[in-house]
Amino acid sequence: MKYTDGDLRIENNDVVIGDSDNQQREDLLVVEKGSVKQFPDAGVGVYKFLESENGSDLLREIGLQFTADGMDVKAIDVKDNQIYVDAPYQ
Repeated sequence: MKYTDGDLRIENNDVVIGDSDNQQREDLLVVEKGSVKQFPDAGVGVYKFLESENGSDLLREIGLQFTADGMDVKAIDVKDNQIYVDAPYQ
């Protein structure tokens, strides 16, 4: 089962622990700069790019933010209103 609501998973009265890389990527995409007190420069703020005419600005910002977070960005693409990123953590 895939959990996409950002909520904690609880099974057998315990928090389920697993790979959080995809959640970290999603959080970086959604959060606006200044929203994370400890890291005020972190965040793409993808929603502000929704009405943008220039998609390359979004791709550049994703690359910058993911690289700053320690990912090895290999490819970023937008197709059919979906963002596809190949960026494993180093």
